[in-house]
Amino acid sequence: MSKNVLVLADVRDGELRNVALECLAAASRVAAGGVVTAAVFGTKGKNSVEKLAHYGADKVITVSNEKLDSYTTDGYFQAFKQVIEKVNPDVIFTGHTAVGRDVSPRIAARMEWGLVSDCTEVTVESDRIVFTRPIYAGKAFVKKAVREGVVFATLRPNNIPALEPDSGRSAEVEEVDVEIGADSLRTLIKDVVRKSTEGVDLSEARVVVAGGRGVKSKEGFKPLQELADVLGAAVGASRGACDADYCDYSLQIGQTGKVVTPDLYIACGISGAIQHLAGMSNSKVIVAINKDPEASIFSVADYGIVGDLFEVVPMLTEELKKVLAEN
Repeated sequence: MSKNVLVLADVRDGELRNVALECLAAASRVAAGGVVTAAVFGTKGKNSVEKLAHYGADKVITVSNEKLDSYTTDGYFQAFKQVIEKVNPDVIFTGHTAVGRDVSPRIAARMEWGLVSDCTEVTVESDRIVFTRPIYAGKAFVKKAVREGVVFATLRPNNIPALEPDSGRSAEVEEVDVEIGADSLRTLIKDVVRKSTEGVDLSEARVVVAGGRGVKSKEGFKPLQELADVLGAAVGASRGACDADYCDYSLQIGQTGKVVTPDLYIACGISGAIQHLAGMSNSKVIVAINKDPEASIFSVADYGIVGDLFEVVPMLTEELKKVLAEN
């Protein structure tokens, strides 16, 4: 049975986030001939129309309201709710990002729908959409299906591959005006100050180089940053490193930080506390560098290097430079 699917395309600084394209892939999978509609908010939303079409959107709804250029709970809630009422979808997907995690539960509660959050896989079995999501801090996975009503889910970044782009695809475009009363916005964004370093977005990075207490200081992150630069990777950290003021909390990976699922995760000087493992144990390949051979991180690592990270990481960086130069 064909279904009409709505995707909230997450945008940051006017640019589409990769998870929006991954949501389109999931939407195309479950639509089964139905219409895949992408909604994009903000005055720069029209810049994303072509890319959304290439990656699977049949229709793109743009909401060019300046109140949506920066995310606020009230603004996005009002806009998303009005778009949903207009589209009347059977299925709704958002990314399991800061935006999706905040606005989706509120919409679901207001519409009296259920919500399946943090999904790592979406399949169709006997005409039912089945979602896989982690439980117990990633120690196990559960499959869930919605028996009736609207299906609403958030998808974890880096788990569902985006479709191959088709430059020949086009999409119907509709500009929708939504009412966002200034009096109803309890939060007004005056300015955005980013503490995180420039470069690859940690939550969507394909490669992550992370440091723990073993880096010993702020300067200890320099070799990790050099390795990350060579690999085109993002730099992350354990809570221990953040608590020790070696880096900003925006880099924290773990149960109380960001959850990442990169193709390659390199853990440097990280012991492997269960709270940290909850945020990275689903990485496709894990490399652990630690001078303690009994460190818990080795229990989840695909490859382990027992040694001083200040000796191993620079050697690894130099070897990778040589390999990449040859290729």
